[in-house]
Amino acid sequence: MLKLEPVKQELPDLKAGLLEVGESLDLAGLKRESEKLTKQTLEPDFWDDTESAQKIIKEKTAIDKKIEQYEQLEQELSDIEEYIELAEEMEDEEEAKEILRSFKKIRKEFAAFRRETLLTGKYDHNSAIVTIHAGAGGVDAQDWAEMLLRMYTRWASAKGFEIEIVDLQDDTEAGIKGATFFVNGANAYGLLKFEKGVHRLVRISPFNTAGKRQTSFASLEVTPQIDDDLSVEIRPEDLRIDTYRSSGAGGQHVNKTDSAIRITHLPTHIVVTCQNERSQHQNKEVAMKILYAKLMELKEQEHKETLKELQGDFSQIAWGSQIRSYVFQPYTLVKDHRTGAETGNVNAVMDGDIDDFINEELKQLQD
Repeated sequence: MLKLEPVKQELPDLKAGLLEVGESLDLAGLKRESEKLTKQTLEPDFWDDTESAQKIIKEKTAIDKKIEQYEQLEQELSDIEEYIELAEEMEDEEEAKEILRSFKKIRKEFAAFRRETLLTGKYDHNSAIVTIHAGAGGVDAQDWAEMLLRMYTRWASAKGFEIEIVDLQDDTEAGIKGATFFVNGANAYGLLKFEKGVHRLVRISPFNTAGKRQTSFASLEVTPQIDDDLSVEIRPEDLRIDTYRSSGAGGQHVNKTDSAIRITHLPTHIVVTCQNERSQHQNKEVAMKILYAKLMELKEQEHKETLKELQGDFSQIAWGSQIRSYVFQPYTLVKDHRTGAETGNVNAVMDGDIDDFINEELKQLQD
């Protein structure tokens, strides 16, 4: 007997959900906008202003992608209906198994598509700048910071984002004291902004000879990359720029020159560093880009009373301020303290499977 009843029962809800997303997107309006932008690209003087042209093409590409995703899902759901009829008519078990596999894939694609439609913030579609800091817990915290770096870079890679590590502060004993990296790609900031905060690890410490359980902390800062509209004024007298010798990987050039840059914005006490580029000039350019982004975010949130509020509740990276806990022993559990989302599959999470936690945050935007 073919086991297609669950698919047949869920299919109408999925089609209704897709229709609802299409209405919220104003699909007809998107198509009109795409046609309007296409006409602009055909103008003889379109490439006279390269910067403006690139912005228009980027906007059109994003719109066309949404339309394509919707129409593809619509077609796939229609195809599934036809396949079900054929499989039942022919009583084809192999075809039924293929339908189940396809439906599972479509359901996952729809969940991702709907999630993206909830990203409506000003910078949600931008790339992201992510900074990890080791907190309370000594060497264990540094090891935990490195584990988080691996988790987020794996997540980003699986999503097809481009990762660029611009600052990595290794420790001679183990782990990292901190790291800053770019996650380049559409919607990177909108998805990662929910990860901002303190992350707590509970495990048997590999650095404790007594084999005792250790609690460690690390924090995550997430800022949107802002390539235009840089309306923040940065006065040279407000900056303290320090150079130092890079401590991370990079070969002989990095080890023999004071090419690493640390910039402190004195009015806000924001500190940014970069050491992974080959020259001091390149490191300064990247560090200034990060500083601009952080100051723009601060400006966007100027109704906040302090920088502490903007950065999240992790000015003290320690007990009581965590957004999520990762327990390795005596049981396995990852729990988000904001949404209540949890899983016992710690290994999958540490391999970058964090979508469920992000999705729960997005669901709250609908409430």
